[in-house]
Amino acid sequence: MHRRVMMIGLDGFDPLLAEGLIAAGRLPAFKRFRDAGTTVALEHGSARRTGLAWEHVSTGLSPEDANRWSAVDFDPRTYRAVQLPTRNLPFPARIHVPTVVFDVPYFDLARAPEVRGIVNWAAHDPGVAQTARPESLADEIDRRFGVYPAREWIYGFVWPSAARAERMGRALNEAVDQRFRIAEWMFAERFPDWRLGIMVVSEFHSAAEAMWHGVDPGHPLHEQASSEAARRGLEGVYEAADRALERLSQRFPDVVFVLFNLHGMGANDSDAPSMVLLPELLFRHSFRRVLLDGGRWPTDRFGVPLLREDEDWHAAMMGRLGLGVRLRHLLAAARDRLLGHLAGSPIDHELRWMPASHYQRFWSRMPAFALPAFYDGRIRINLAGREAQGRVQPKDYDAVCDALEALVRVCRNPITGEESVASVERNARPPLALQASEADMVVVWKPATLGLSHPTLGTIGPVPYRRTGGHAGGPGFAWLGGPGIRKGRLPVRSAFDVVPTVLDLLDAGCTGISGRSFAADALASNGFA
Repeated sequence: MHRRVMMIGLDGFDPLLAEGLIAAGRLPAFKRFRDAGTTVALEHGSARRTGLAWEHVSTGLSPEDANRWSAVDFDPRTYRAVQLPTRNLPFPARIHVPTVVFDVPYFDLARAPEVRGIVNWAAHDPGVAQTARPESLADEIDRRFGVYPAREWIYGFVWPSAARAERMGRALNEAVDQRFRIAEWMFAERFPDWRLGIMVVSEFHSAAEAMWHGVDPGHPLHEQASSEAARRGLEGVYEAADRALERLSQRFPDVVFVLFNLHGMGANDSDAPSMVLLPELLFRHSFRRVLLDGGRWPTDRFGVPLLREDEDWHAAMMGRLGLGVRLRHLLAAARDRLLGHLAGSPIDHELRWMPASHYQRFWSRMPAFALPAFYDGRIRINLAGREAQGRVQPKDYDAVCDALEALVRVCRNPITGEESVASVERNARPPLALQASEADMVVVWKPATLGLSHPTLGTIGPVPYRRTGGHAGGPGFAWLGGPGIRKGRLPVRSAFDVVPTVLDLLDAGCTGISGRSFAADALASNGFA
């Protein structure tokens, strides 16, 4: 008898936050999964900084094996940085196991012709265009269950407004319930003949990034008026998922469930320094002039910059980049809308919303520049022989890296007076061999770095928070439960071990997958029962 396995990815789920809710008796289904089966902590390592966790799951490949280190690619010929969809084959396309997927990010369904389901239905950072097999599936879902109720909140921005935080929380709670009802229908009725089911719950991700300040007493924005509504909204997503998981598990008593997330969540320490401050610092270092007019923002009693209740972060930041930049941004946006209309789909890979992208026209004249980044700061050297208009000779590469590290390490947080940089990591690969998604240096920031103060280049910011939560938490986790799974806790494993474990549970041979299976440690001695 063949085992059936359902992978449920809990995108943005933080195990520490969940443990507190479990201890309070608010997540009985998650507690049962945790206690009744095999639990293991997952270490994602530096791979979490790529922003490609779900590509790691969908393809079963590490950054090294996939040859992809960031969601943002840089073209050294044109000095253009773009966010591209996944280019790698989903791991179910490499096995002959009947598979159904529901809204799995970075899963290129078009390249997996035997897999049924839908991707980019309502995922946070989908990494692929919407694709369904059969093609009618999206319309079927809309007719049966209605449209996704939290579309405007997938990338919600709510910390300046308690009312918006309240609306976002309610919408995401409703969305979780709808997502699980659709999943139950797909796996039980629409496509019942699967052996591998994969679904991802993205509402944790949306909620954590927008509302983390509500559950973190140490967050600089925890005293904002939106904090209580944010706490209710975020915790409500966990409770809604718990109720829905109980229904789903009862519907499939014969299935082995694998609940997992590759890493935990925490306060966002990267948006302001990586998207805004580092690009301006390197610009000033190159030209000894200012592009970002930080100005003065209203602040709280600790000096943390604030926005008005109706103010948008992106619009506010664009307003500080000067009239010329704003005009170019409006013209480019109009051009992209026109081209998108003519092409029949939007063009949204240029990252024009991110302040870092507006330094792009200067990159060819700079010795080094900050690439657009969603996580830690990423510095690219303008290297002769690699970049089309390289200004740094290979013989000077190490000296330039030394100077750049000194440049960022001397910066201090103008709010606290403390150092701004936690660490600087240099790429160990030969500089001339770096790929389009690689940076020469990665800057890891200390908490709440909202401004940079440099002894000679002046002070940049402080600027307001964008996302209050980010991918800065502790280890991830996997909880395995169902027939044949033993009760116990395993030592910490690599996050890349989840996919080979699932393949082993399915008895599906597959070469070229990253990581090592721990299925033998999770199975009871008498095997599948």
